[in-house]
Amino acid sequence: MKRFVIGEDFFDLFPDAKIGIITCYDIDNTIKDEDKYKDMLRDSEKTALSHLKNPDFSSNDVIKVWRDAFQKFKTKKGARSSIEALLKRAYNSNPIGTINPLVDIYNSTSLKYAMPCGGEDIDTFSGDVRLTKANGDEAFITLGSEENAPPYEGEIVYKDDKGAICRCWNWRESVRTMLTENTKNAFLCIELVDEKRVNEFEAALNELAKLVEENLGGTFNIYILDKNNKEIVIDKP
Repeated sequence: MKRFVIGEDFFDLFPDAKIGIITCYDIDNTIKDEDKYKDMLRDSEKTALSHLKNPDFSSNDVIKVWRDAFQKFKTKKGARSSIEALLKRAYNSNPIGTINPLVDIYNSTSLKYAMPCGGEDIDTFSGDVRLTKANGDEAFITLGSEENAPPYEGEIVYKDDKGAICRCWNWRESVRTMLTENTKNAFLCIELVDEKRVNEFEAALNELAKLVEENLGGTFNIYILDKNNKEIVIDKP
């Protein structure tokens, strides 16, 4: 039985954080209509600009809250949250390319709500998945690299029994567990550190799940984890 578990060491740093999880089963993630997802991304990029009212990019609340969060644990130099990377491209009119339907859908949701979204293939996980501090010896190879680059000791990571799945919380993911056209069962997440945005966070979760169901079929479950609810079962029912 595979579980997703958030460690006490994570909540020691982020006691008010919420992690939204959507488990999707029996989806069809093959590329059939690339233009549809391209249009979805372009629309979300336009909406994303509404979160960037301050001309000083890093002073916008949706950026600053994550920069402050990344100051609380050891990170690779220059590492930024996934939402900052997406918003910076929208801010600089540098369009996001399509990858595969599931990734395009969560990137669109991430941009629209200015919250980090991510996803992994459940069937590639080895044992339980944990959001916790790294030991520093976890194997990690990211897309475009063949070099093992373990996280720092104390770095916040998602990991399983084979190594790190995502480094610096939501900065870079492992090629081993990434979503592909062959993915049938997926683990999607949205992360919240700004407690003032709980309503938007819940709306983003519901919209993401609905978009996956409408476009890729299958079934899904939605969970919200916090310091009082730290684990769920993620196996296919």
